[in-house]
Amino acid sequence: MYRYKETYSIDFSNVEHYLEMHKTIQKALDFPEYYGCNWDAFWDCLTDLLGRPIHIEITGLEVIERKFGSAAQKMMEILKEFKHCENDEYASQIQIEIVSGDTRVSLK
Repeated sequence: MYRYKETYSIDFSNVEHYLEMHKTIQKALDFPEYYGCNWDAFWDCLTDLLGRPIHIEITGLEVIERKFGSAAQKMMEILKEFKHCENDEYASQIQIEIVSGDTRVSLK
């Protein structure tokens, strides 16, 4: 649970079902077994990671956007809020990148 990694990689490329999307998040970010597979639990577990540098790479975002449009949008809103939480106190420590092929786009 919450094993610190320099980079956390979330790959949604092969996600078929909504619950599988959350399980992919849980495994990639090393969330605890009791992770509730909902957006409130996502926020709670993300904020437990604050206090040290964190780099999250997301691949396959287009897959979950296509299959679960509003859920993908909600996840990105939460990640943006996470990057800027506590009045940007941790913004310099949090890097979130969307990876598509050779293209990397940082979440601002």
